[in-house]
Amino acid sequence: MKKKYHTIELFAGCGGLLEGFLQQGGFDTLACVEWETYPCETLVKRLSTKWRHKNAKNEVVRFDIQRTEELINGFEDKEYGIHEGLSKLIGNQNVDVIVGGPPCQAYSLAGRIRDEHGMKEDYRNYLFESYINIVNFFKPKFFVFENVIGLLSAAPDGYPIVNRIKDTFLEAGYKVADNFRDTLFEVADYGVPQHRKRVIIIGVRIEDFGDDVTSQMISDFYKNVMPSLRKPQRTVADAIGDLPKIYPLEESIKEKGKKYSHAPILSEMVLNHIPRFHSKRDIEVFRFLADDIKSGRKEYTSIEKLKELYTKVTGKTSNIHKYYVLRNDEPSNTIPAHLYKDGMRHIHPDPEQARSITVREAARLQTFPDDFEFLGSNMAQYKMIGNAVPVDFAKIVAEALYKIIKKYC
Repeated sequence: MKKKYHTIELFAGCGGLLEGFLQQGGFDTLACVEWETYPCETLVKRLSTKWRHKNAKNEVVRFDIQRTEELINGFEDKEYGIHEGLSKLIGNQNVDVIVGGPPCQAYSLAGRIRDEHGMKEDYRNYLFESYINIVNFFKPKFFVFENVIGLLSAAPDGYPIVNRIKDTFLEAGYKVADNFRDTLFEVADYGVPQHRKRVIIIGVRIEDFGDDVTSQMISDFYKNVMPSLRKPQRTVADAIGDLPKIYPLEESIKEKGKKYSHAPILSEMVLNHIPRFHSKRDIEVFRFLADDIKSGRKEYTSIEKLKELYTKVTGKTSNIHKYYVLRNDEPSNTIPAHLYKDGMRHIHPDPEQARSITVREAARLQTFPDDFEFLGSNMAQYKMIGNAVPVDFAKIVAEALYKIIKKYC
């Protein structure tokens, strides 16, 4: 039986990082902090049903982390309700690791392109300060800070955010990697059927181990342990090829006030496997593009051709191509939160199904297990899945950290 180390999850979302750490077996959570309703409901259900947490409703704290003092000491709020606060919830239990990644949209390259101010005025640029405030209060021996590749180049106020983060962690007494480029990982190299680059910053408390040993631990994590845990690449077909097929209907139907363009799959064996509604025009475009790939013609694989097609079909122009068909024999492109708006860049590779991917397919590509149930509207489910860390990659990060803890503690 593995010794369990206690964690707190910040910016928990629906629990991609948490699920990976729990699956690894050496960690258990004392509290999860998240401000959105549906991810919190999803976390409570998962913790109580799968992981048998009897106090899950209290352990999942729905609150704005920027109000750090109230989060720690307790709050009574119209929006968020009443809670005793993290300090009383944790009590005299040790917090060994704080895990989490502030929302990445403000650092993402796509976000900077879409925002007229290049995200310079986005409050999310500085949510790492709330993260470090919680670290400062509980003083765990370790933390895991996850974010997007855009973090490495972001400079919202003209000063590189990586320098600000590094300085703040050092002031708090934690050693991190000297070069944050060393903290960048491609999850497809770790058996996740998706291309997705993520920054994983491990912090080690200098006071607990000394300067030399903390440097050694950081180096060991990035140069030895993580590379040793790499896995063969998996493909889209590996991930979603066995799921029930969902074909277009001749005419759309309406059930319980909801419109369906494809035969709905309502099965307890396959949760959340219902496609979004598509117009006949989009169904034809999806069929055409998927067949273009499957037939080997591949006339519509360049960005320019896809832009041309979009203009031809819609009469609109776009700076970024709107269509992309997943390739059966490759990992998927990145599963983004943007999926809640549309699925145009995540078209199913089967021309006969002529649709974008379902919530369950997105979840499979993010390596969530099939018994993981997402709550809320379809839009909310797509959003929380796109914001999550792939579970299998999170489990590997947890395994790497566990190896470091066992070696040096």
